[in-house]
Amino acid sequence: MNKSINPHDLGAHAIADDLFTPVDPAAFNAVSPPIFQTSLFTYDSYEAMEDVFAGRSRNYIYSRGDNPTVREFELLIARLEGAEDGRAFSSGTAAITSTILSLVEAGDRVVAVRHLYNDVYRLLVKLLGRLGVTVDFVDPSDHDEVRKALPGAKLLYLENPSSFVFELQDIVALSAMAKEAVVTTVIDNSWATPLFQKPIQHGVDIVIHAASKYLGGHSDTVAGVVVGSKEAMARINATSYPYVGAKLSPFEAWLLLRGMRTLRVRLKEHERSGLLLADRLKQHAAIARVRHPAFQDHPGRATLSGYAGLFAFDLTPDIDVARFVNALREIRLGVSWGGPETLVVPAKVALQIPDRMTTFIRFGVSEQTVRFAVGLEEPELLWSDLQQALHAARR
Repeated sequence: MNKSINPHDLGAHAIADDLFTPVDPAAFNAVSPPIFQTSLFTYDSYEAMEDVFAGRSRNYIYSRGDNPTVREFELLIARLEGAEDGRAFSSGTAAITSTILSLVEAGDRVVAVRHLYNDVYRLLVKLLGRLGVTVDFVDPSDHDEVRKALPGAKLLYLENPSSFVFELQDIVALSAMAKEAVVTTVIDNSWATPLFQKPIQHGVDIVIHAASKYLGGHSDTVAGVVVGSKEAMARINATSYPYVGAKLSPFEAWLLLRGMRTLRVRLKEHERSGLLLADRLKQHAAIARVRHPAFQDHPGRATLSGYAGLFAFDLTPDIDVARFVNALREIRLGVSWGGPETLVVPAKVALQIPDRMTTFIRFGVSEQTVRFAVGLEEPELLWSDLQQALHAARR
C-alpha cells in the first residue's frame, strides 16, 4: 500500500522526475487520476471547518481555490521543474498576469526582453502602464544594457528562446545579474518544457508555462501554470490569484495530466521532425534564414537539453507570403502550437493588427518571417507540402 502524503506538501517528492508517478499515490491509486468535478467540499464538524478557515489545516474549501485534480497537476509541474510549489490558471496569460501583479505596485519598474509574447507586451505597456508601472525593454544579448537597466527594477522577465524570432538568452548570466541587483526573475518556459530546460536550476526564481502548448499536447485545453518557491506562490495566493478568478477547471487539469503522460515521447518526435525540416529549409533557395535555436552559437543553448518543434524561417523577397500559405495542403494556418497538427503563422498577418501595439512593429519583424510549429505528422509529408508551396509562391 502506498503511504499517504499531504497533496499540499511537495516534501521529498521534489526531486522526483517521473511523469507517471502521482504526487498523492494513496489518493490516486487509479491508473489515471480521477476528476474531482465538484465546486465545493464539506466538513464533518464545525471544528474541522474552523481549522481550515483559521489556517490550521489546508483542507479543500472551494474549487476556485484548491481542487485535488488541479493540485495534482500543479505539484507535478513543480516537481518536474525542481520547484517547491505551483499554481495553475485558466490560461498562460492569466498565469503571467497574476504573477506580475503579485510582484509589482504602482510606480515600480519592470525589465523585459524584447520580442516577448505579444499579449505580455500589451499587458506591460497598456494595462500596467495605466497602473503606473513602467517597462524597460532590453536586448538580452547586450549584457551591459541589461546590467544598467536592472538597479531599482522589481522584476526581470525572460523567455528562452524568445517568441516568434527565437532569440536565445544566457539565463545563467542574466539571473546572476538580477540576483546581484535584488531583482526577481520570471521566465516563460513553454517552448522548452521542464524536460528540455529547468530554469530554476540556473538561478531563475519563477517559471511560467502556457500549458495549452506542449504540456497538454492535444490542442484541446487552454491553461497556464506558474511554479517557484513556497514564498513566491504564497505571495501569488495572497495578492492576485483569489481576486483575478482565473482558476483552472478540474476537467482541464485532468486533460493536462493525461497529456503529461506522453510528453517525453511527443517532444522527441517534435524535436526529430523539427530538426530535419529546419535543416532542409536552411538549404532551400527560397529560404533566406532559419530561426532555430539549434543553429545559433549562443550561450543560451547551454541550458537547453533538447529542441522543441517550434521555430521560424524567413522567405526570400521573391516568395509571396500569402501565396505560399494558401498553397499549403497538409500544413494548416493557425495560432498556438504544441499539438499534433503542423501550423504556420506569417508575421505579415500580425503586422496588420489595427492598434499596432505589437512587438513585431516595436522591435522589428520582417513580413517575410513565418513561424512554423512542426506537429506529429510524417515529416516527409510535411517536406513535400513545403516544397510545392514554395514553388507555387514565386512571384
